[in-house]
Amino acid sequence: MAWVLKMDDATIESGLVHDFDASLTGIGQELGAGAYSMSDVLALPIFKQEDSSLPSENETKNPPFQYVLCTATSPAVKLHDETLTYLNQGQSYEVRMLDNRKAGELPELTNKMVKSTVRVVFHDRRLQYTEHQQLEGWKWNRPGDRLLDIDIPMSVGIVEPKTHPSQLNAAEFLWDMNKRTSVFVQVHCISTEFTPRKHGGEKGVPFRIQIDTFALGENGEYTEHIHSASCQIKVFKPKGADRKQKTDREKMEKRTPQEKEKYQPSYDTTILSECSPWPDNAYVSTNQAATPTFTNTPLSTYTTNSQQQQQQLSPTASIQDTQKWLQKNRFNSYARLFSHFSGSDLLKLTRDDLVQICGPADGIRLFNALKSRSVCPRLTVYVCKESPQESPLLETHGTNENGDHNISSTFFCLCVVYHALYLEELTAAELIRKMAGVCSLPLGKINQVYRQGPTGIHILLSDQMVYNLADESCFLVCTVKGRDIFAAFLFTILWHEVVK
Repeated sequence: MAWVLKMDDATIESGLVHDFDASLTGIGQELGAGAYSMSDVLALPIFKQEDSSLPSENETKNPPFQYVLCTATSPAVKLHDETLTYLNQGQSYEVRMLDNRKAGELPELTNKMVKSTVRVVFHDRRLQYTEHQQLEGWKWNRPGDRLLDIDIPMSVGIVEPKTHPSQLNAAEFLWDMNKRTSVFVQVHCISTEFTPRKHGGEKGVPFRIQIDTFALGENGEYTEHIHSASCQIKVFKPKGADRKQKTDREKMEKRTPQEKEKYQPSYDTTILSECSPWPDNAYVSTNQAATPTFTNTPLSTYTTNSQQQQQQLSPTASIQDTQKWLQKNRFNSYARLFSHFSGSDLLKLTRDDLVQICGPADGIRLFNALKSRSVCPRLTVYVCKESPQESPLLETHGTNENGDHNISSTFFCLCVVYHALYLEELTAAELIRKMAGVCSLPLGKINQVYRQGPTGIHILLSDQMVYNLADESCFLVCTVKGRDIFAAFLFTILWHEVVK
């Protein structure tokens, strides 16, 4: 057997040839004469050093931008989990906007401004599906407040910062990549505000801070998406994040060295990781005023976007349908990766498969979306259609003064039949859709829905009214037929609570 080895002059001059021969001799003594194997030779340190000098796949990938949240991560996060950062409510935190392009990359952005939109959104999939209802409920309890603000006096390098009254959880600004840019953000909602309060001491829900960056498009607006990144956070009342960070640090100090190896170290800053862009149909408040207002918009215009988002991928879905499902559920960045997958192919992937392909955060989210089950109802109400019907239960017979046979008395029972309406969303559209099924009416034929209030007044149904309904309430429902100017039959639903 002949060996052909390629070495440079430095290796020969340093005397490593002698060590290399000695290593081969040692292997031969252990395995027997002539029992050299290629794996043993390649395992020598000289070859390992050559392999380590090769660039890894992660080193070649270079995102065009990098966003750094200047606050420490939690030390109580396991190795392969996403980092978690604690924030104090209302405190200003710096986010550095860094140009991370390689030389010659994206030259069309040179000496041009870009627009970034920063949002605070839900981390949990269940709350993402009901984002509109959750934030509308928060707004109703905190009138005049915003979930996210930019601290403009402290920010550096940002131009034209804007916050829209209809988007309480988002803000946008322009910035120049050639200049130092830092935006200071304030999060005003805390994690426990979106937790059902049942027993006290509930665990707060995690949020995400997400930044989407856009370039100037051909239409003269910043609509060309370039980059998106996000990180996981939890928001506490003032000083609460500092106490939580200290508690986690003390717990980690008490662990054994073997247990500490399972956890990530606490980093001084939080680097936002790349993610899919936030969808265009993000939360937009439907009510500008702090108090509810009622309009005469036809109820047929109500839509149920969250239900459309919850549609599960069918095993019979074609490749084209699977691509649409991925885009609809905010997995656009993986559409190309799964470009040849049908619905059945995607559903066969295990949780570990998806984590390896998409990473921990998006992999778990994709697995949960694929295996989604029906959500438990958030509100249950019982309705009875029109008035109760009377039916004879028992009759007693007797005779009158003339001896004629007649019915002297009749006992009746009230046969009250209620229908259970299970609401997954606390919205007027959801309740109207359920009522339409009970009243056997198409949604397009329903003109208005009113609740009969005190002294018989009629109150127009709204999201706030549904949000404040008591669970397992009983209502009596009736329909009134009318005509519009086009002589089409439209119905009005009137309902009032049955006093128990």
